[in-house]
Amino acid sequence: MNKNIKLAVAGAVLALSATAANAGIIIPAGEWTLDISGNVNSYAIWANNSGSATVQGGLVAAGEKTGHGQSTGLLPNFLSVAGSSRQNDLDVTFLISINPGGYSSTGASGGSSSEHRQAFMTFGDKSWGSVKVGKDLGIYASDAILNDMTLLGVGSPNLTGTTTLGRIGTGFQYADWKQQIAYTTPNLNGFQATAGITQAWAAIATGSLSGSTGTQAQSTGDSSYQGAAGGASPAYEGKASYSFSANDVAGKVWVSGFGQKVSGMRSGETAYSADIGANLKVAGFDLTGYYYAGEGTGATIMLRDGYSTTGYTRDVDGGYVQAKYTLPTKTVAGISWGRSNLDLATGENKTSQANLLKRNEMTTVGLYHPLTKSVNLVAEYSHVQSENQAEGENKINVGSLGAILFF
Repeated sequence: MNKNIKLAVAGAVLALSATAANAGIIIPAGEWTLDISGNVNSYAIWANNSGSATVQGGLVAAGEKTGHGQSTGLLPNFLSVAGSSRQNDLDVTFLISINPGGYSSTGASGGSSSEHRQAFMTFGDKSWGSVKVGKDLGIYASDAILNDMTLLGVGSPNLTGTTTLGRIGTGFQYADWKQQIAYTTPNLNGFQATAGITQAWAAIATGSLSGSTGTQAQSTGDSSYQGAAGGASPAYEGKASYSFSANDVAGKVWVSGFGQKVSGMRSGETAYSADIGANLKVAGFDLTGYYYAGEGTGATIMLRDGYSTTGYTRDVDGGYVQAKYTLPTKTVAGISWGRSNLDLATGENKTSQANLLKRNEMTTVGLYHPLTKSVNLVAEYSHVQSENQAEGENKINVGSLGAILFF
């Protein structure tokens, strides 16, 4: 498997099970080698809500109710076709994926959504690195989501159309899937760095994941070109990491950052976030710690809730800690806790913004068992809390059972 073009899928597998599949179906085709790979997953989800607060930007809706549903988890279903070739002393690759959802609101074949998260090429050489052009997982905060144990499960059940949220918004911001031009250095004795320009997003002053987008605070310029997801300038992202191993100890330390000019604001015309994380594996234990902070970038989806309606930035920070242990049965038992905090902007107070998000928090325990080298059985329990600036709170308890298959 080409590690660069299978980052999201292979990272999900390798983060939780050393025995899970990490190669697809390899097909020689002339000077090309094709690789067909992907995953299929589905979960039965039981949830119990409590609370009557309005939390704009919260992950838990108000209401006292118990429900059951079935859906894909944090990862959508993937079907990816990749190719690699050596041409003119360059390694050339491509990847295109489709990502059908599993949830149906109308029964039969209707109601489920589909995404197209990846369509990119790379070219380079191990002597000087590689260049990626196209749509793929974002650079900033990508290590946070790839180390999240709920990547193979459900986490927060808030549906975004195709998937659940996992730990997005309760410990890290969403890296998202975006157009980009990025350069990655060769691996220099464990050190590697990536820098790129990526598609800009429009700033949303106040919103929620339940469908209310609130007031758009940013001028996006020529809407015929940039549209609702555009910006006055591109975003700039980068990351650097150092991986190490010695005897039975292995680990990785990383930092990454995001910056984007947001036009028409009274303060902080550059929204930015930065993070730091570390992962350590020793004697069956797998430990992860992560922290981020920023201005104008929001707590969940980039640039959502990051600015007030009058154009001032809101500070945000958060992080998560996670511990996993591989049992003699090869079952991985894990526990994680994380939280994202959103502060009020200049000119705002707890009365005027009583319903605005203050924090999203989640604790998750899970069991991930490799039934075969391709199939993982998953059982999770999560407790999610959303609190507004007036300290009104909603809670949800979530249990899920299902399976995910990689090929």
